[in-house]
Amino acid sequence: MALKIIELCTNCWACQPLCPTSAIYEAKPHFLIDALKCTECDGDFADPQCASICPIEGAILNSAGKAWNPPGSLTGITI
Repeated sequence: MALKIIELCTNCWACQPLCPTSAIYEAKPHFLIDALKCTECDGDFADPQCASICPIEGAILNSAGKAWNPPGSLTGITI
């Protein structure tokens, strides 16, 4: 079980300090999540902290490969 940050990430630094397991690290061109450290905040928080704070829709995927904040979920704008 691990989340994944994809190329939509803008390296805004919102998520990295919130990770309770220090699984998020800076890489080029965007942040990445160490799958061996990521627990999806299970046991620490009800929702993954990185996905809860991420301002970019679709930048963080759950373990099933689906966007945690799909397009339209933060802005209410759908195409």
